[in-house]
Amino acid sequence: MTLTAWSLTALIILPTTYLLWSFVSVDRRSALLIQSNLGRDTTAASDRTSSRPPIFLGMAHKITPRSYVGKLDRLLAMAGRPISMPLERILIAKPALALAGAVLGILLVARNLSTGTILLAVVIMVLGYFLPDLLVYNNGIKRQQLIEQELPNTLDQMLISVEAGLGFETAMARAGQSGKGPLAEELVRTLHDIQVGRSRLEAYQAMAERSTVQDLKSFVRAVVQADKYGIGIAKVLRIQAKQARIKRRQRAEEKAMKLPVKVLFPLLFCIFPVLFIVLLGPAAINIMNTFMRI
Repeated sequence: MTLTAWSLTALIILPTTYLLWSFVSVDRRSALLIQSNLGRDTTAASDRTSSRPPIFLGMAHKITPRSYVGKLDRLLAMAGRPISMPLERILIAKPALALAGAVLGILLVARNLSTGTILLAVVIMVLGYFLPDLLVYNNGIKRQQLIEQELPNTLDQMLISVEAGLGFETAMARAGQSGKGPLAEELVRTLHDIQVGRSRLEAYQAMAERSTVQDLKSFVRAVVQADKYGIGIAKVLRIQAKQARIKRRQRAEEKAMKLPVKVLFPLLFCIFPVLFIVLLGPAAINIMNTFMRI
């Protein structure tokens, strides 16, 4: 075997060995003690934690850096923290998928030892480790796009409620109860934060931090300044709704202007070659037959 083959094989063997060592070196007695202490007073919580494997969770926390765990938590916040993908499950699934990819890669290498097979094995292992990140990131992007689309209509609804005599928080509650998208969920969650004792400023800023939509961040800043300086909230809502509608129309126009450029490459590489074959194919065949007769 060449040096390249040995190095690529080591890229598969070493991570697998590290994962197995982390699994063996977890302090199981401490994990069981922590689990019993956490579930001493709450029976419901003990039922949930008993179904989770504390050994795998401790191993996942041990091999995952804290900064990376914080990054995953922010991605989950952007995705709305789906019930099917909690942080603990993702931390367990990442090394498990990487280990499964490593085992599959070892089987492929054992069957056919070549540089291409070793590269494929490494790609499978890396893809298995980062697959949960890609799923969470994709859900977060889709959710932020829905928030961006729903914001102008929600602001208009809140403006109508405020002009009808309702308070700002009551208008938020009405918009959150009547809505069905992620923006309505964020409004309801913000109101819940205020009801449990969190200040309005902290609740609004937390809603802005959970999103990457610049229009929503601008709306939160405007509401915070209006609350601080005593500006009429109806005027703020009217200006923010108008700006959100203008930006939504501008985004639609921008996408429409990008369509010709996006369609150009499929035309050049997919449609035009087939069209040339259909139109020029018979003529080329006739020319070839004519030269063959000559």
